[in-house]
Amino acid sequence: MTSEITLFVNPTAGRGRGAHAALPAASALRAAGYSVRTIVGEDAEDALARARAAVAEGTGALVAVGGDGLVHLALQAVAGTDTPLGLVAAGTGNDFARALGLPLRDPAAAGRLIADALKGARIRDIDLGQAGGRWFGTVLASGFDSRVNDRGNRMRWPTGRAKYDLAMLAELAAFRPFPYRIRLDDGAVREVEATLVAVGNGSSYGGGMRICPGADLGDGLFDVTVVGDCGRAALLRVFPRVYRGTHVEHPKVTVHRAATVELAAPGIAGYTDGEPLGPLPLTARCVRGAVRIVGA
Repeated sequence: MTSEITLFVNPTAGRGRGAHAALPAASALRAAGYSVRTIVGEDAEDALARARAAVAEGTGALVAVGGDGLVHLALQAVAGTDTPLGLVAAGTGNDFARALGLPLRDPAAAGRLIADALKGARIRDIDLGQAGGRWFGTVLASGFDSRVNDRGNRMRWPTGRAKYDLAMLAELAAFRPFPYRIRLDDGAVREVEATLVAVGNGSSYGGGMRICPGADLGDGLFDVTVVGDCGRAALLRVFPRVYRGTHVEHPKVTVHRAATVELAAPGIAGYTDGEPLGPLPLTARCVRGAVRIVGA
C-alpha cells in the first residue's frame, strides 16, 4: 500500500468544524509516517471528481473529514474499489461513523486510529445500499422523515439533533399518512398507509435517531422500518422513542428484512445519508462488502 493518504475535506461541515478537524487529523497521519495531501472541491460535483481522481491514481486511503454528506460523496468514489475509506467525523449528524463505532468529533483520535489501522491492516469490508444510481451507508428515508430531513437541512439553528426535533414539530402541522406500495424479496406487494418507510443499512439518521435499531452493516440485508398510519398524537408519542430504538415495539410499527426493496408513493422523495436522492418510486439493493473501512 502506498504511504500517501488523501484527506477529502468539507470545510463547512459542522459550522466550520470540518476545516479545523483536518489539521489534527493530518498531523496524526504525518506523525505516523504518512504523506498527506488534501482535496477540497469548489462544489459537490468538483469534490467528487477530485476524490475519484485520487482513487484512480492509487491513493493509499481516502479519508473523509466532515459529516454524513461528505461521507456520502466519498462512498461514490471508493465503493466497489480496493481503496479503503477512513472517517474523521466532524459534521452535525455523523451517523455513519456512529454506526461503525468510530470517534465522534475527536479528529486527532480519529487520525491516530486510521494511521494505526492502516499499519496493522485493520480494514473491514461492510455493506452499502444502492438506489437511484447512488451508494449509501446509513438509511434511505422516505415519507414523514424525508420531509423532516428536508426541513432540518435548511435550518441554520439549532445544530445537531435539536434541529430535527424542531423540524419534526413543524412538519406535524401538515401531517398525513401516505399510500405506499412496497415490494420485498418475497415478491409480495404490500399496499399500506404509512407515516414513513425507512430502509436501513445502518441503524440511525438525523444525529442518532435509531430508526432501524437492528440494522447490521455486515449481514447483506436491510432493516425496513414501516411506521403505519399514526395520528398526530400517536406520532408525537412514538417518534421521540426513535432515539432509543424502542419505537419498533409500538403496534403501528413493523420491521422487515430484505436485500432488495422497491418503494412507491406519490409525492414522496427519498433521502440517503441525509442527501436528497429523488422522488419515489425507487429500488434499493444491499450490496455485500461494497466498501473497505479503516479501523472499524
